[in-house]
Amino acid sequence: MAIVKPFKGIRPPKELVEQVESRPYDVLDSEEARAEAGDNEKSLYHIIKPEIDFPVGTSEYDPRVYEKAAENFQKFQDKGWLVQDAREHYYIYAQTMNGKTQYGLVVCAHTDDYMAGRIKKHELTRRDKEEDRMKHVRVNNANIEPVFFAYPDNQVLNDLIMRYAATEPEYDFVAPIDGFRHQFWVISDDSDMQTITEEFSKMPSLYIADGHHRSAAAALVGAEKQKQNPNHNGTEEYNFFMAVCFQASQLTILDYNRVVKDLNGMSSEEFLAALQVNFIVEDKGTEIYKPQQLHEFSLYLDGHWFSLKAKEGTYDNDDPIGVLDVDISSRLILDEILNIGDLRSSQRIDFVGGLRGLGELKRRVDSGEMRAALALYPVSMQQIMDIADSGKIMPPKATWFEPKLRSGLVIHKLS
Repeated sequence: MAIVKPFKGIRPPKELVEQVESRPYDVLDSEEARAEAGDNEKSLYHIIKPEIDFPVGTSEYDPRVYEKAAENFQKFQDKGWLVQDAREHYYIYAQTMNGKTQYGLVVCAHTDDYMAGRIKKHELTRRDKEEDRMKHVRVNNANIEPVFFAYPDNQVLNDLIMRYAATEPEYDFVAPIDGFRHQFWVISDDSDMQTITEEFSKMPSLYIADGHHRSAAAALVGAEKQKQNPNHNGTEEYNFFMAVCFQASQLTILDYNRVVKDLNGMSSEEFLAALQVNFIVEDKGTEIYKPQQLHEFSLYLDGHWFSLKAKEGTYDNDDPIGVLDVDISSRLILDEILNIGDLRSSQRIDFVGGLRGLGELKRRVDSGEMRAALALYPVSMQQIMDIADSGKIMPPKATWFEPKLRSGLVIHKLS
């Protein structure tokens, strides 16, 4: 069973939300955050990217930077830019992209569920990134930014959410960078809150969609605080961390594509010939060609687009990893032909999120920066859940969720 609870959110007043809210810390670098914050002292970047308050070039991992985050978090509360709700609530957060809206429930999930594997992951985490987020949680004593969960479709919760969605939201704005609409409702009714808690308790698992490092950091800090408290009883706020939970069927996963700098010493003709061992290769001409189905890839090379269809026997439909297009392309193209084995460390490959479109792949190859591009058919949420249920880990750079959660709509304090 999944344990969730409401919490006393710390939120901007309605009239300030668009000055406070921001993109998540990990989708932009320090200088982009500095530019976006500009002269807006209320921007959340002063808390989640506090290196912008130091001279250009200051490391985001400098101890002074973490201290500045805590100082700014307190300042935001002192000045009334962030205000804690008087009582516990659940919240609803809706995002609309390209006419499609997905509705998430903002809850506090239990750190024990993460540690016990009831909150399931599909990616490996890096200790250095975990430690960075742990420092940020420790120094602020808060989850400043939520993680992004999926849960199996639930009609009771969907009906409850739709009832609130028919009312006027607390926040309603279009973000300046992504152009997507973001809406936010506060759930105050005790009966509705009990329903949410009970419906989640019937779910055997929750699934991390995005935010693996934040989830790990929150759970590890919670475990630290348990050990430090001789009177620990399990009900303390530090046992919980903030997540936005979406129904799996509502989520949009975009393609996560690859561009490579060279063909491992081969000519274009030799590369195409090598591909024909495991793929049916078809020249699609000069117009952008997008993969139409699983196990089909689009290759951009020398001004032409090619369809690559994996031949029978090159993948295993009974293996949740082996059936993935990201695994097929990694094994049979990047590793076997191009000798790019470690996608996390190789300098010969880069990755392009699907929101940028296949035109971005074409641009990077045509500019001479890259030699070829490979477009993949998007992973499905069901595939992600199957992998998480199997206890396996997806290959690197496999999923790209859009839209990203905005930060600063609500914050969870650990005490």
